Amino acid sequence: MLDKNKKRAVCHSDSGFALGRHITIEYYDCVSDVLLDKCEVESILLEAARQSGATVVSSSFHQFEPQGVSGVVIIAESHFTVHAWPEHNYAAVDIFTCADNIDLDIAIHSMEARFSSQRVFISSDQNRGILDPGARGCMPNSNKKVMERRTRPIAWKKVFENTTPWAMSTAVDLYDCSPEMIKDPECIKRFVDQVGGKLGALDPEKASRVYYDDSQTVAGFSTIRSIETFGLSGHFAHAKNAVYLDFFSCNRCEPRELAEFSLSYFLGSNYKIQVALRQ
Repeated sequence: MLDKNKKRAVCHSDSGFALGRHITIEYYDCVSDVLLDKCEVESILLEAARQSGATVVSSSFHQFEPQGVSGVVIIAESHFTVHAWPEHNYAAVDIFTCADNIDLDIAIHSMEARFSSQRVFISSDQNRGILDPGARGCMPNSNKKVMERRTRPIAWKKVFENTTPWAMSTAVDLYDCSPEMIKDPECIKRFVDQVGGKLGALDPEKASRVYYDDSQTVAGFSTIRSIETFGLSGHFAHAKNAVYLDFFSCNRCEPRELAEFSLSYFLGSNYKIQVALRQ
């Protein structure tokens, strides 16, 4: 499937020459526990670089809070970089090489196996620094600013502004939460009130309600809060120390901020998030 990524010794009729080759790889459906571990992600990229025949010079990786990893492996032939989103089981990898001796297929498959990725895509494959007096095949210069080019938005608030949906739904799963906090109904009520305040959807006349379900398989508290422009339902699973939240808001919000606030409040270790626009 990925054989096209190996650079072949092909003679071209033109005089074009490139200083490097740059490919970007999308790794979907990875194991989130791997993407949460800076040392593991660094080990994966180092192994891929070495197996591909690259000469490793150094590496630098950073663990973000509450989660996420970014890093770079400097090789004599250029670099490998990665940014990981554990909440989406996704890792974005770039490989830039200025040599023909690196086997890109080996590198790609090595990371695929270590990330346990179920879907891998080569999203771009391009030459960099094309040295050709005629500049054939190159895009013409443009005075248009990069920020003015039409691209997909990154922030959900921007999506909200561009598409004007009626509301936004955000599902957040929190793991390894504080057992004491998720077993305290007053703590849960305060959380609901604080989230409502963040979204500008407070109704002091209507208190949050918390229920207990003692079913053997799903024992834990549940809560539901609904007012005109905001709704929240949640289940607090005692056996797993996990929290499952569903937010519904007609007000503009950034889902990642909701997830990170929730994670911080319940002292969890990591989260997953899914977002849907409601038209």
